[in-house]
Amino acid sequence: MTTQTFRIAAIPADGVGQEVVAAGRRVLDAIAGASHGKFAFAWQEFPWGADFYARTGTMMDEDGLEQLKDFDAIYFGAVGWPSVPDHISLWGLRLKICQGFDQWANVRPVTFLPGVRSPLRKADEVELDWVVVRENSEGEYAGLGGRNLAARGHGGEVAIQSALFTEVGCERIMRFAFDLARTRARRKVSSVTKSNAQQYGMVLWDDVFKRVAADYPDVETESVLVDAMSAKFVLRPEDLSVVVASNLNADILSDLGSALAGSLGLASSANLNPERRYPSMFEPVHGSAPDIAGQGICNPIGAIASAALMLEHFGLETEAKNLNRAIEATTAQGVSTRDIGGTATTDEVTNALIANLAD
Repeated sequence: MTTQTFRIAAIPADGVGQEVVAAGRRVLDAIAGASHGKFAFAWQEFPWGADFYARTGTMMDEDGLEQLKDFDAIYFGAVGWPSVPDHISLWGLRLKICQGFDQWANVRPVTFLPGVRSPLRKADEVELDWVVVRENSEGEYAGLGGRNLAARGHGGEVAIQSALFTEVGCERIMRFAFDLARTRARRKVSSVTKSNAQQYGMVLWDDVFKRVAADYPDVETESVLVDAMSAKFVLRPEDLSVVVASNLNADILSDLGSALAGSLGLASSANLNPERRYPSMFEPVHGSAPDIAGQGICNPIGAIASAALMLEHFGLETEAKNLNRAIEATTAQGVSTRDIGGTATTDEVTNALIANLAD
């Protein structure tokens, strides 16, 4: 008899999202099957994405959020396809879910795996491991602004895109980052800012960071301009533990971190509603990759590592650690897709991971 069943909404969406969600589901079901009835997963798949848009003119059902709100979590693949403008696909599905469910904390670990060559020489000499905490509800991606004055004729239109920074939004993501830092070997939070040029929103960010830091005297802090932090990711990554940044800055820096770790195909993420008023969403960050979609060669590790974050969210800490160990064992064995120098297929990597779970 199963003690607990977690209801998960699967949204493979576009491109390789279809393949990596299928791989992740196989791995999660294998973990549940080995739990001897401790827990199980009940899946419901939703057909939303670019194909759905081609049929209906929308990226998801009009009442999609209502359909999703009672699930324990959402397992997402990737959104985007050449037939749909990127701003329509992103705002019509992924961002609609993130904002609609106030998934304000986006957690993106930067993990250097054994057997994966990093472009950083330091990775051969120093153990590197940090996490980017991204404010996921406002900032530069608040969606405020508009386009107007097109009637002026060609070259006369005006577009305004406004960033939104609130004390509430800044404080809650910073406290999340400090609380996370207290769980890590090095208790340090690096705040990313650009207050020398953005004298309103980013100065508010800096002021809130100083105020919040005073409540965490046991945590080391620093405040670094985003351009300098980009350099630090490359030149002094060993000095990083938890990096907290606004929506845009963290988006860019986390991709840089994953590239330094070897491939965006390895990158996992969690879009969290920490209060658990709504379901949180777990997804790889590599995108839909139309150039390789359907060929069975995409890297499933980002999606599977995201599944490990979901297990943590469910309180299944041991299972999450075992899954991360299986990922490490698989890459150490050289079972890798071509983006990290291997020749294995998506299925071969998934099979190796499941086998390593049993060891």
